[in-house]
Amino acid sequence: MMLRSGNPVLRLGTMTFAALSVLLAAGGTGWPQSAPPALGLQEQGPQAAPAPSTAPSSPPAHEENPGLINEMGKLFEKLPSILPPIKSPSETMNDLSRLAKPSTMVSGRVACPASSNGAPDCKLAADTLCQSKGYTEGKSLNADSAEKCSAKVLIPGRQRKPDDCRTDTFVTSALCQN
Repeated sequence: MMLRSGNPVLRLGTMTFAALSVLLAAGGTGWPQSAPPALGLQEQGPQAAPAPSTAPSSPPAHEENPGLINEMGKLFEKLPSILPPIKSPSETMNDLSRLAKPSTMVSGRVACPASSNGAPDCKLAADTLCQSKGYTEGKSLNADSAEKCSAKVLIPGRQRKPDDCRTDTFVTSALCQN
């Protein structure tokens, strides 16, 4: 059943689409071209025969196919050179033991001082916590924060101001190293 529209612009668009579809579908395949017919004078005389080839006949060269599967095949061919070599389990354990330093987790509560940009400096607090336990340096594992307000906040009917309270950050556990 054919649908018809009363809109001439829509009908023209449909006709154009149909015509282009037919042309594009037919453009994919084509007839082989033959040699053009010789018009006019023709050469008389012997025609030169092609020179015999002295090289042994070899199979035709593999034609490059620029498709997705071919490109993926190229990627898999290059893959071993991209990846690092696989180590044995003993080599991996040796590497890990060289990297790992003996460390201990400690608990406590040390305030993080404010740095130059106003953010808490918890590295310094973790170092202080570890030094209080006899170690040289540390990394913060766990931190806690609390809001500390002045007594002015407790006055009834007083408007709260931005500088009435501040947030303090504390290191509560750290990983210490000698």
